[in-house]
Amino acid sequence: MVTAVRYLGPNWYASVMGTAALALGGAAVAGDGPREVLVGIWALSLLQLLVLLAARALHWVHHRDQALAHLRDPAVAPFYGCLAMALLAVGGGALTIGRDWIGERAAVALDAVLFTAGTAVGLAAAVSVPYLLAVRHRVGPGQAGPVWLLPLVAPMVSAALGPRLVPHLPPGQPRETLLYGCFALFGLSLLATLLMLTLVFARMVTGGPPPLTLVPTFFLVLGPLGQSTTAVGAFADLAPGVVPAPFAAGFGLLAVLYGVPVMGFALLWLALAAAHLVRARRAGMRFAMTWWAFTFPVGTCVTGAASLERHTGLAVYDWLALGLYALLVAGWSAAAAGTVRGLLSGELLAGPRPASVAPRPATVRTTSGAVR
Repeated sequence: MVTAVRYLGPNWYASVMGTAALALGGAAVAGDGPREVLVGIWALSLLQLLVLLAARALHWVHHRDQALAHLRDPAVAPFYGCLAMALLAVGGGALTIGRDWIGERAAVALDAVLFTAGTAVGLAAAVSVPYLLAVRHRVGPGQAGPVWLLPLVAPMVSAALGPRLVPHLPPGQPRETLLYGCFALFGLSLLATLLMLTLVFARMVTGGPPPLTLVPTFFLVLGPLGQSTTAVGAFADLAPGVVPAPFAAGFGLLAVLYGVPVMGFALLWLALAAAHLVRARRAGMRFAMTWWAFTFPVGTCVTGAASLERHTGLAVYDWLALGLYALLVAGWSAAAAGTVRGLLSGELLAGPRPASVAPRPATVRTTSGAVR
């Protein structure tokens, strides 16, 4: 077991995020639908999180050299944002779905712990990873990719899921402080993401197509778009009775005036990413852990579309959420099946293969061998 986790990178937390997104997205579109199924999916995400936390602890204890190599690798270090988002997504799922199984009191306690830990890790990643990119990694604009967004999106996940804890705090300043704190996290993540997104888009249109294995990461851009739409909807849901009436009304306006155009841009990016994906599949793209990029970002668009349906009353957003959820189920199924096959064969936990004479277009190499 100790040897098996040597090349287990932080990118594996994306599988936890994807499974939790499947449960949260299902709750957003199904309402009081098949709750037992959704509870089972959330329980699976909790189990994945516990197993990965234990495995990553072994990794740091017994393979510290490889763990430090991950931090020095500009292709792997941004995935530390996935740890924060995995904690937050499972915590948010506990309060939304898991309470049917573990009870509301335990769900609130679990969410509070995971929200606090996830927010702390997310803020640390949002500062430390860009710092490492600037000071230690020495990367150029041509190396910019959607994975650079991961540590910057983590605070947005806190902003979107944190308001669920507001009703469980004492009335008055505790509730107001948490809501405004989540709004501050929203601004922090949004502005930082906009700065980084310009580099990602410039690389996308001027640098040529990326290695085939990295093509699914184009879907990561949907994460901040869908999650920010979800966040402003959550602010509008919780603001009445928590903040003064004029500000509560302002949050209601923001949910629509911000969410509608951003969801429009998300659909544009979804079309661009899908076009790249079709091209990559025709060119022979094989399974890699990057396929999990099909899941959590699409899941945020599901919850964002469901939020817009609540605040606009337009049935078109209900249908959009259902369509996106069908896409999420397909993406999760493909990623989960590929992961199970890779684990059974041992390929996903194996070390990096020796370089071949002719580079294989479906493979991307990193300095630490974590992203496969």
